[in-house]
Amino acid sequence: MYVRIYAALLACLVIAATLFALIHLLVEPARHVHGFAGVDASARARMLPATATREEVQRVLTRWRGELQADLALYGADGRQLGLVGQPLPGPDPGMRGSGVLPSFPSVFAFRLPDGRWLVAQKMYRHSATTAMLVLLVMIALTVAVGAYPVVRRITRGLEQLQDRMQAWGQGDLSVRVPVKGRDEVATLAASFNEAAARVQGLVESQKSLLANASHELRSPLARIRMAVELLQESAQPAMRQELAHNIAELDQLIDELLLASRLDAVPADATAQDEVDLTGIVAEECARLGAAMDGVACAVRGDATLLRRLVRNLLENARRHGGQAPLGVLLAAGPGNCVLDVCDQGPGVPPEERERIFQPFYRLPGASEKAGGVGLGLALVRQIARRHGGDVECLPNGARGACFRVRLPSGGRPCA
Repeated sequence: MYVRIYAALLACLVIAATLFALIHLLVEPARHVHGFAGVDASARARMLPATATREEVQRVLTRWRGELQADLALYGADGRQLGLVGQPLPGPDPGMRGSGVLPSFPSVFAFRLPDGRWLVAQKMYRHSATTAMLVLLVMIALTVAVGAYPVVRRITRGLEQLQDRMQAWGQGDLSVRVPVKGRDEVATLAASFNEAAARVQGLVESQKSLLANASHELRSPLARIRMAVELLQESAQPAMRQELAHNIAELDQLIDELLLASRLDAVPADATAQDEVDLTGIVAEECARLGAAMDGVACAVRGDATLLRRLVRNLLENARRHGGQAPLGVLLAAGPGNCVLDVCDQGPGVPPEERERIFQPFYRLPGASEKAGGVGLGLALVRQIARRHGGDVECLPNGARGACFRVRLPSGGRPCA
């Protein structure tokens, strides 16, 4: 924004300088003509008679040129040029009846002599004076431009700071506030933003606290339901027992993921443990739990082993849920400065326009059935954990069929054997 304001100010200066130059060009002839005051009478008294030769006329004009500091030309009554010293000058207009400025050349003055001849004059320093004036205008424009820059920059710096803080706030840092300086409109806007940001932060924190408390309180009734189901195993039908156990396991997973998501939102990222974690061992254990084959190399990262295990488990369970009994592709590779984990399935795949949205909390692909399991928090937790460890996750196509989830984490510590 400051560039636009600054450019507008410079444009105004250019226009003002142009107008000033035009006024100078229009007014300057009067100054030049004023320098010829008294020349008319002197020319009448000192001019050679009409019978003088061209050499005599030229000699007189040369002497006058030094006295008047002007270019001079002598024209006869018939318009024929009789002598010239300096730059070529136009003859008097046919309609002129007495001494005066030439209508077509405002800086040229013509003196009418008694015998009908015309003495035409123009100051020699006109061009140098015009150049000096233009240089002066350029210097004035540069001075104003340099002087105006810090003023304009000071006005817009507050807007840029507000923009940066609002962008950081929009990216999830709700604790961002804008310093309020001065009493102008920018300061008022900054104060309004701080008030709105504080209210939104309070509401979000209240929501997170409510979610965490509600998830924690659900543990007790869930434990009682599980105990009641255990007591009903002898009398209930096998299909009913299996359905109840499945629902309880799904509810337990939901509560567990809600609690973890709430804890990650409440705890700052810099509070995450920075232990040396054998990522290869975690991936191998989780693959063995689900009966998946793993191919990879030794790789270690720094972070929280519990969170990293949840990341790997959510990826594998998501791949098994959507890939059915088809073999899973699990590959762990060590790249330059990072560890890359690929978990690929042979399910229906993810459309390109949905590959980012599936990482949003509680989002399901169109047409997904609740009976397939999952509540839409697993992949959101994967991204949250990956970013908390300085990495990220993306969804890629797995050839003609299926999806492949790639996690990149900064490597750290010594490689684990």
